[in-house]
Amino acid sequence: MGLLRNPEIRRLAGLYTLLTLAVAAGGLWISAACAAYVLCVCAGAGALFYGFTARRYRRLSALSLQLDQVLHGGDALKEIPDNEGELAVLQSAVCKMTLRLREQAAALEADKTALSHALADISHQLRVPLTTLGLLVPRLCSEDTGREARSRLAAEAGSLLARIQWLIDALLKLSRLEAGTVGFKREPVRVSELIARAAAPLEIPMELREQTLWAEVDRDITFTGDFYWSAEAVGNILKNCMEHTPRGGQIRVSAEENPLATEILIADTGPGIAPEDRPHLFERFYKGKDSGDDSAGIGLALSQAIFSRQHGSITAESPAGGGALFRIKVYRGWTDSGRK
Repeated sequence: MGLLRNPEIRRLAGLYTLLTLAVAAGGLWISAACAAYVLCVCAGAGALFYGFTARRYRRLSALSLQLDQVLHGGDALKEIPDNEGELAVLQSAVCKMTLRLREQAAALEADKTALSHALADISHQLRVPLTTLGLLVPRLCSEDTGREARSRLAAEAGSLLARIQWLIDALLKLSRLEAGTVGFKREPVRVSELIARAAAPLEIPMELREQTLWAEVDRDITFTGDFYWSAEAVGNILKNCMEHTPRGGQIRVSAEENPLATEILIADTGPGIAPEDRPHLFERFYKGKDSGDDSAGIGLALSQAIFSRQHGSITAESPAGGGALFRIKVYRGWTDSGRK
C-alpha cells in the first residue's frame, strides 16, 4: 500500500470509489444484476489503473533512488532509455544531465590538478632565483666584500631579477592567451620586418656567443596577423635556438608563401631535438634533457599559443643534417574567435 502514501493517489482513489458507488446505486434502480455488473467493471478498471500507476511510480522511485546514489558519490545512472513516453523522456533527460554533471566534475578535477601542478612549477621556477638572490644580498651588504666582487655580485643579482621579470611577464601573457582575453590585430605583417624586430634583443647575446643569424626572406612575403604578438613568438623561438646552438654556430631563417599559408623556417646548428622531447616540446614548463639550468620551459609554449590564436601552428623536427628546425605556418583567412 505504499502507493497510497501519495496525496494525489489517495484523492483520486476516494473520488473513484465515490463515483463507482454512485454508478452502482444508479444501476441498482434497474436491477441487482446491473449493479453487480457495474461494480465488477469499475473494480476491474480500478485494478488496471492501479497496476499501471503502481508500475509508473516504481520507475519514479527507482529513478529517485539512483539520483540519491549519484548525490552520495555513487556511479552515474544506467543506460539512457530509448522507449517512448513522458516518463521515459524524463528519465532520459535526467540521465543526460547526470552524465553532463559527471563530465563537468571530471573536467573541474582535471583543471584543479593542472592548476596545482602549474602552481608547483611556478613556485619552483621562482624559488631558484629568489634563493640565489637571498644568498647574494648578505654578501653585497657585507663590508668585507671588495668593489670588484660587489660589482660582479650586483651584475649577477640584476641578471636574476631580469629572469624573474621575464618569467612573470611570460606567465601573464600565457594566462591571458589561454583565457582568451587578448584581442589580436588583423593587419599585413611583413616577415622580413618581423624577423628583424624579433632578433633585435638577441644581437648582443649572439655576438657574445660568436653566433651568426642569416635571414633570407623576400620583402614581399607577408601574412595577416598581429605584428607585436608574432614578434614575441618568433623571438622566443630564436632565443631557444640561440641557447641550444654552440659558440660560433649559425641560425638561419627563411620564408615562403603559397595560396594556403605563409611558412617561416628557423634552423640552428645545435645538437637537435631528442626524439623523447618532441611530443612535449611545446608544453608549459617542459624542459628537455639538453635544457640549461636557467631555462623556464615557457617560451615555446607561449609561441605556440600565440600562433594557434592566429590560425597558425608551430612544429619542430631534427633534420638529417643535424640541428633543430622550427616550422611556423600561418594559414590564410583566419579570424580571431577569442576576441573580447
